Amino acid sequence: MDKMLVAVFETESSAFEGLTAVRNLHKDGDITLYASAVVVKDKTGKIAVKQAADEGPVGTAVGLLTGSLIGLLGGPAGVAVGASLGGLGGLIFDLDASGIGAQFLDEVSTALSPGKSAVLAEIQENWTTPVDTRLHQLGATVFRRLRSEVVEDQLVRESAAFEADLKALQEELKHADAETRAAIQKDIQQVKLQVQTLHDQAKKRLDQTKAETDARLQSLKDQTKQASDRAKRRIDKRMTEVKADFEMRSKKLNQAWSLTKEALAA
Repeated sequence: MDKMLVAVFETESSAFEGLTAVRNLHKDGDITLYASAVVVKDKTGKIAVKQAADEGPVGTAVGLLTGSLIGLLGGPAGVAVGASLGGLGGLIFDLDASGIGAQFLDEVSTALSPGKSAVLAEIQENWTTPVDTRLHQLGATVFRRLRSEVVEDQLVRESAAFEADLKALQEELKHADAETRAAIQKDIQQVKLQVQTLHDQAKKRLDQTKAETDARLQSLKDQTKQASDRAKRRIDKRMTEVKADFEMRSKKLNQAWSLTKEALAA
């Protein structure tokens, strides 16, 4: 699965050495690097982008997570930080939408104390040893987090809950007297507005997930072109993982979309 990796270094120069090491591991096929950036926290705690978020060979479809993490690390100053990110300008995602979680953000923020630098990277790896070995040699503290499915799970739960609410209100309407019917109908319309919002969110998320998956698969295919036979086997395994992850996420999103569609049609 896709991971967010953050390697914290004592100096800016060692962070750039770390970035080079990660890129070389991608070149050798040990990992797949989708996007990366280098940031520095100054003595006042402000985040500065020293290497703008590299969207990788397939564009912003796989660079958004890196860009959003920069914004989140910047806290209230994230919007200003985002201004230097080109196509990712001002992009600060909700923690759940980013799929990395508050605990990971807290751990990274604590380690990235004033004066330190960090490499942020979206990667896929078959094992952690190649990256850890290279980065630990450079004195890095390494953090990883698998992208979670918080958003997908939440959409399914909320879609099912709203569908149940709507059915209950419609049943109540059947037995209501003239005096209460108007109030119940108003409640039904309000719930339908919320269901429509979820319906649109599920479709948007599904489209985004499909675009990300296509971009990652293309990146992996490009990586195999100059890879050794041994590296190709590792890359093929990553391609299988990317496809399986998409199937799992899209199944949940299609479930949420179907639930809201049924609720709106009722």
